[in-house]
Amino acid sequence: MTQPSPATDAAVDRRMALARDWDELVEQVRALDGFDDFLKPPGLETLLPAAARGPVVIINVSRWRCDALIVRPTGVTLRPLHALTLDDATRRAGDYLSALKTAEIADGERLRAHQVAAGESPRTAARRLLAADRTAEEAQEQVDEVLHDLQGWMWQTIAEPVLREVGLTDTPSGEITTWPRIWWSPTGTLAMLPLHAAGHHREAAAGESPPRTVLDRAVSSYTPTLRALVESRRPDDDPARDRDRLLLVNVPHARGQVPLDSAAERAALFDAFPAERRTVLDGDGATRAAVRSVLGGHRWVHFSCHGDQDLNDPSRGGLLLHDAPLTVADIAEDRYHGDFAGLSACKTAVGGINLLDEAITLASALHYTGFRHVVAALWSVDNQTSAEVFTSLYRSIASEGRLDPDLAPAALHRAVRRIRDCRPEWPHRWTPFAHTGP
Repeated sequence: MTQPSPATDAAVDRRMALARDWDELVEQVRALDGFDDFLKPPGLETLLPAAARGPVVIINVSRWRCDALIVRPTGVTLRPLHALTLDDATRRAGDYLSALKTAEIADGERLRAHQVAAGESPRTAARRLLAADRTAEEAQEQVDEVLHDLQGWMWQTIAEPVLREVGLTDTPSGEITTWPRIWWSPTGTLAMLPLHAAGHHREAAAGESPPRTVLDRAVSSYTPTLRALVESRRPDDDPARDRDRLLLVNVPHARGQVPLDSAAERAALFDAFPAERRTVLDGDGATRAAVRSVLGGHRWVHFSCHGDQDLNDPSRGGLLLHDAPLTVADIAEDRYHGDFAGLSACKTAVGGINLLDEAITLASALHYTGFRHVVAALWSVDNQTSAEVFTSLYRSIASEGRLDPDLAPAALHRAVRRIRDCRPEWPHRWTPFAHTGP
């Protein structure tokens, strides 16, 4: 039998010594106040407070079975979702993303069609523009049909069984601020889908009672994890962050993108915050370095700019600033501890497709790094609708130079329902807006 060499013995001794050092360091850390569960799975008793204001629904999707884990202050209820399968969820998510991508490409072609080529005759330009408009409209109609079908499927397989389990079986009475809350924490493929918009909205608009929609039963929010929701409710009294100061980042023109008009939401914010209590980075002043240098000193921030998301490498997605994107990776490098972030931009809440269990979006990155409330769009939205939603939102939650971020979920819900009630057949307008946080 071959004897171990002295070099091998030394390597083994070295590993054993390092292992002992590691164990001692972990024990030292766990002895510190507040670190007793360092590198341990969190105890259930530390996570149940996440459901103090309403149930948190974790949707598990696998090839073996699919379930809803409904977390309430008293414990966790397992609700099997027999109609949900991994294959079906994957196919639905693929169809949804494909329709959105086709519409995005068609919108880009329409934008380019408006740029008349040198020497092109007016007749040729008009014909090209008409064709591009028709293609874009057809693509948008396809998005609406896919969304209608997806919303009905999400209701049947996920939302209806969950809402019945938690007793949300009808439209609540009273102001939306008094409505019950529910938090969604989807996993896997479902992390891509707008669960808050599940339901049969055309039937609800026609007077179906009770309406079979989540929007008409509860105010929805999202959370990446139970621990993130618990942490978001902890107060932060860091004096380095100004409680009464707003950061507004406005980039109306980005290469290859439709120009943005943020006048309405800007006016709503300026009504609430006098000049001496706001920081404004406009146009060429809204550089990546400038934004990163001041973001941590403001508790409230609003971005009015285009966004982008790389579904294959979601950490590269982000906000398109004047000189370079502010990416998910950039956000993740810092800690902010803000109260509210509004992202009036495109594709700020869409995650990745290769790491479906990783909720890597700009919205979740801001939430993880300390912004308690984040309102963002799941995909590209038209500027008019975004301005309408955020203007309504800020007029509801801002007054006398302060925002009350805890009003944001109900205010967003009210704005989205109002748009839905006007055009239920256009879910691409009202479905994308989502709230993440407490």
